[in-house]
Amino acid sequence: MQNYYLGCPIWANKDWAGSFFTPKAKPKEYLSQYAKVFNTVEGNNTFYGLPKASMVMRWKMDTPQDFRFSFKFPKLISHIYKLQNVQKEVTHFFGSLEPLLEKTGIFFLQLPPSFNKKSLPSLEHFLKNLPQDLKYAVEVRHLDFFHNETAKEALNYLLQKQGINRAIFDTSTLHAIESEDEHIIGAQRKKPQMPPYFTTTADQPFLRFVGYPTPEANRERFTYLAQVVAGWLKEGKTPYVFIHSPGELTTPSIARFFHQLLQQECHMLGIAVGE
Repeated sequence: MQNYYLGCPIWANKDWAGSFFTPKAKPKEYLSQYAKVFNTVEGNNTFYGLPKASMVMRWKMDTPQDFRFSFKFPKLISHIYKLQNVQKEVTHFFGSLEPLLEKTGIFFLQLPPSFNKKSLPSLEHFLKNLPQDLKYAVEVRHLDFFHNETAKEALNYLLQKQGINRAIFDTSTLHAIESEDEHIIGAQRKKPQMPPYFTTTADQPFLRFVGYPTPEANRERFTYLAQVVAGWLKEGKTPYVFIHSPGELTTPSIARFFHQLLQQECHMLGIAVGE
């Protein structure tokens, strides 16, 4: 792939053996096989705990030079301490990943639903004290940042001023599905109902999507998202796109389907996005 990054929320899924991984793939081979197809991944594992140094070095060895991890800030920082007095934890977070910093595209800060406009000063202070040579994306879930113009503009201005991306999570397709499938019901329960909002605040738009568990069923929404991403590419931005699916069993094939639709859209605009 060229000019943009596409990946899944995870790379180690034993259920992908035989469909995405080779039939007899071992867990230690998952990342290297994943990285032959996709050029980024959401590092959701760091939300729950930091990896051992030996694991970090293995991740580095198992990925090509142009691969990019998008590690999530630990929930200890974002949800438990709510960005307050966390310099020690932040230093430990970056220190644990130091061997992989050159392969990190975006550090992803996901804020809890309780984070509202009154919390913006703490976010501003937190962001100002992060290493300035790295890239970040911030995801908010409080509805004021989508429906209240004052809150929305205040957040966007803060992020634009610091060159930080406002993460986009498109869950509209998922929550429009009527199904008795346990994976879909589970995803609808866990994933927030995020209002569609595609305003960017920096040069690395950070888009997450979750919808149907089959590629073709997502065609209508993907056609629109391909237009959005192609527009970012035309503006000279470098998008990061992460495809989720209920249960994650079919995520790789759904992500590939999105790439195919993006290729078609970009071809009409004379933009190359690779194979």
